[in-house]
Amino acid sequence: MGIGIVVSEWNNEITDALLAGALQCLRDHRIPQNRINVHYVPGSFELPLGAQWLAQRKDIHAVICLGCVIQGETRHFDFICDAVAHGISNVSLKHDKPVIFGVLTTDTQKQALDRAGGKYGNKGDEAAISALKMLGLYHKINSAGKRK
Repeated sequence: MGIGIVVSEWNNEITDALLAGALQCLRDHRIPQNRINVHYVPGSFELPLGAQWLAQRKDIHAVICLGCVIQGETRHFDFICDAVAHGISNVSLKHDKPVIFGVLTTDTQKQALDRAGGKYGNKGDEAAISALKMLGLYHKINSAGKRK
């Protein structure tokens, strides 16, 4: 199975840690390195389009989107988070593939660091687990349908 990962370059201290967690999880689950495609986009807003380009590929069975949006003093945070969440969801439904929302939406950088390998674990790892679980569910549902 092929796994695509789209990573935001914005807040790269956080997103690099999320990527490391996702890659370690996939390695732990014996996904070969040559079946993992990592690509970068400038910011979280660009994640849905990057995910769509990967989801169009027949050799990609799931896409993991990794980003981090930290609350600022303006409403920009709300607009970005809403657009990214809807965009990622739409890509998943359009391509009938798991497209996983691994985007931190925090109030502070400390909260983001706590979720990128800190005291609350690594949400990149959790995103990779979600992708693998969804692929397992897809296989289970489709295998059951073929037996009838």
